[in-house]
Amino acid sequence: MLGYLKIARFDHWFKNVFMLPGAALAVILTDIPVTRALGPMMIGILSVCFIASANYVINEWLDADFDRHHPVKKKRPSVGGYNIKARYVYCEYVIFIFLGLGLGFLLTIEFLIFLLALVIMGLIYNVRPFRSKDKIYLDVLSESINNPLRFLLGWSAIVSGSLPPSSSLLAYWMGGAFLMSVKRYAEYRFIDDPERAALYRKSFKSYTEEKLLISSFFYGLSSAFFLGIFLIKYRIEFLLSFPLFALLFAWYLAIGQKPHSPTQNPEKLYKEKKFIVYILFLCAVVMVLFFVDIPWLDILVQRVQY
Repeated sequence: MLGYLKIARFDHWFKNVFMLPGAALAVILTDIPVTRALGPMMIGILSVCFIASANYVINEWLDADFDRHHPVKKKRPSVGGYNIKARYVYCEYVIFIFLGLGLGFLLTIEFLIFLLALVIMGLIYNVRPFRSKDKIYLDVLSESINNPLRFLLGWSAIVSGSLPPSSSLLAYWMGGAFLMSVKRYAEYRFIDDPERAALYRKSFKSYTEEKLLISSFFYGLSSAFFLGIFLIKYRIEFLLSFPLFALLFAWYLAIGQKPHSPTQNPEKLYKEKKFIVYILFLCAVVMVLFFVDIPWLDILVQRVQY
């Protein structure tokens, strides 16, 4: 059973904290009491965790032949050593899907729709004839769309009949694409052999270090642009946090430059203790700015008559 439990990647469940900003924004913009939101949020997170594990299971199984060419991933259970059988893998996939959707039925209809979208994106990303992970740029964009989906899931676990601001969703999508492109960049440099990299991941046939670095810069700028729109539109005080967000992007890219960079496996980012402390500091600053009014900042959004 150990091999089947490992391919479910329970240690990756922490990634579903990306739902929390969606839930927090729902509480802030709709004045729903936090105590009323906690129950649906806990159910929602568990539901998404099960769907995420379903996607991980199918990902590991269908990637086994490619992972053999990766210096580290060749040790994955699906590649060898655990005698994993296809029929049990697909049973595991179906069980996780039923568990996730079953919990999703307890929440809003919007939550269930976005949960199904998460399932479908897992199939598009991993399964032929789609297998978007094999296509240059589309691999990053199709995987990172799970970020705004998680944001929507956090929002719709609490709110029904409305959607969060589009600027926040686009910022989240491009931010996820930035994280994913830095991950690809770190992987490509770690393998350090274009031919072997192409055997591991087909999209690496078309990528180069330069393309990956430039694309991550593009995604970062796009995310910052939409983030700026959101910050200015909904609370001008948030604009003071923008330089801190810019530093966050720059710092993450710097981590991606390291040999054996933890950006290849974001679940290992906890090792970057200063970076984690900085994230907590940034969250605290945003919370303070939510409650503090700074009237003179209004001059930044006033139109000047010429």
